[in-house]
This record gives sequence, structure tokens and C-alpha cells, in this order.
Amino acid sequence: MPGLYVHIPFCEKKCIYCDFYSIESFRQYDSFLDALHREIAMRADVLPHDIRFHSIFFGGGTPSLLTDVQLGGVLEALRARFRFDDDAEVTVECNPGTVDAAKLRGYRAAGVNRLSFGVQSFHADDLQFLSRIHTAEEAEQAIGAAREAGIDDVNLDLMFSLPGQTTERWMHNLERARALGTTHLSCYSLTVEQGTPLARMVARGMVTMPPEESDADLYAQTMDTLADWGFEQYEVSNFARDGHVSRHNLTYWRHEDYLGFGPSAHSTWQGRRWWNLSSLDRYLDAIASGCLPEAGGELLDRDTLRREYIYLRLRSEGIDLGDFSRRFDADLVADNRAFIDRCLSGGTLQLADGCLSLTREGMLLCDAICAGLE
Repeated sequence: MPGLYVHIPFCEKKCIYCDFYSIESFRQYDSFLDALHREIAMRADVLPHDIRFHSIFFGGGTPSLLTDVQLGGVLEALRARFRFDDDAEVTVECNPGTVDAAKLRGYRAAGVNRLSFGVQSFHADDLQFLSRIHTAEEAEQAIGAAREAGIDDVNLDLMFSLPGQTTERWMHNLERARALGTTHLSCYSLTVEQGTPLARMVARGMVTMPPEESDADLYAQTMDTLADWGFEQYEVSNFARDGHVSRHNLTYWRHEDYLGFGPSAHSTWQGRRWWNLSSLDRYLDAIASGCLPEAGGELLDRDTLRREYIYLRLRSEGIDLGDFSRRFDADLVADNRAFIDRCLSGGTLQLADGCLSLTREGMLLCDAICAGLE
């Protein structure tokens, strides 16, 4: 079942590692919201009206800069134009430094039932290095306020492989997250993306990233620790307690359709992919002229769909071989017999009940294994 994504491009301060489209200026805030409402209406006019969606995800940027009234207005615009499951998942990414109890109560009243807090670390020096605007104490207060507002599905983003990070410091982050009663954790390795301040710092020798061996060790310890604590690893970086997986995340991992709204947002729909303009000014100009703000698009051929299906499914729930055969009229195991046999004997892949999936050791080699199956 498809999902909806809404990109809110504003940030109080852009983090040094982030390569998503965002801006620190709030000069065009009202203009953006007006344009977003118009984009929603325009896109709905060219799509069938009988499609039901199961999730809405507000990402960014910092969506939690929206007031409850502003966010509620966007949700009303979506509900007026699209059909949703009665229990649709509605998630807002939150910077802990931008919310308080009153705002979160307003979010809940507007229909938000899941929050994803970008905590990243509970250490003050890590937060300063990453240029985060919140403190560890503010993160804990925000998580408590979410629960008091009646939002029980709470995800925390945490980041490992920071320069100088020890196993003890990383474990402290995991233990503090566990103590807060979180139901979902997203644990990411700090990655140096081209064009970011972090990339420039590394190039100038101002920052030295940890070696790959250290990164792999921390990731392995993360998988083991969270498994011991009762978290299911349902995707390479995502861990959830029973019943608390992100439905919107699964939309991507299952290679299902989704619609994106706002500057830089991507969409995949019935064999076509497109992406919006990654410029607020150009986005506003396109909407003002009555045009959908697409920067480009492509038709997805069979080979592209096959590669993406393998990559997305393998890094999450695994490949249902029957479904793969129906979609692509091919036998994945027969076509890759020698490679799959090596992975099975090497303990990086497992095959059970018609599903080919990564083992714990395979998670460490996900990209290489996916490439071997292409």
C-alpha cells in the first residue's frame, strides 16, 4: 500500500553531515505553505481518486518547526484530496530543540501518532561537533512530553562511528535510549557525503574518520545488543520492538509506490520516478505558474526495477522468491546459483520458507551481496 512524504525544507541550523535539501532562511515560510497546499491539489487532480494510503511522513529539514496549526493545515489538505486507512501512520521528524509539551499535544490532536527524534547522541561534545541545536536533557524532556501527549510510537535516531567515539560512549547512547522506553531505534554510521561541511573538514585534515574496522565492530555490537534487548532488526539500520516497525519505512523497503511533496521530494508511482526542484525559489515559481514542480523524471525499466527490488528487499525483510518470480519472470536462485551457494556456505545469506535473506554477518556486507545478485 502506498505512502505520502512531505518535505519541509527549513532548519534553524544545518548539520555538518546533512546532504538533504534544506535552508536556514525562514523568509518564505508562508509562501512555501501556500505552495505546498497547491501542489497537493494539483497532484491529486492527475491521480485516480480510489487509492488508499497507509502512511504520511513529514521529513526535512526540520518539520517540527511547523506549529501544530500549520501542520494540521497540511494534514487537512492531504485528507481532503486523498484517501487514507483509518489507522494511517502519521510521522513527524523532530529536532528535540524545537518542540515542547504544548506543540506535541497539538500535533497529537492534528492526527500525528508517531514521532522520530533526531537525537544522534547523548554526549554534549558529540552534539556540538555535529552542530545539533539541542542538548541531551532537551531530548529526554521531548521524549517524555511526547508520551504525555499520547504519542507512544517514538523513534530515536542515533549515530555511531563519530571521530574518537569509543565503544563505551556508543553503548552509553544505546543504554540511555533504552532507559527512555523507546519503541524504535534507527542507528546510522556517520557518513561523509560530498558537498557537506563534514566533507570539507575531512579533506582539510580537520577531522579524521574512524577506520572501517571500527565502524564494523560498533555496528556488530549494536545488532547484538539490541537483539538481546528484544529489538527486531527489520532493516539494516532500523530496529523495533514487537509491533512498532515503521509502516512508512516498509513502503520504501518493499519497493512500493509513494508520493512526495515539497522541494527536492521524490516519488515513485506505477513504474515512473520523478523528483521535485531542489530550490525553494524555483519550487515557488513553478507552483505560481500552475505547473507541478518536477525537476526531472524517468520510466523504470525491468532491469532497474529488478536491481532496486533486490537491494531494498535484501536489506530489510529478505527476498520472497515467489514474488520475485512473479514480478520478473525469473528464478533468482537459478540465475545466481554459484554466488548464492558461496554466500549460503559462508554464512552471509540464509534461505528458508522461500525467502532469501541476510544473516547477521551478511548485514555487514549488504552492499557487496546486493551487487553480486545484480
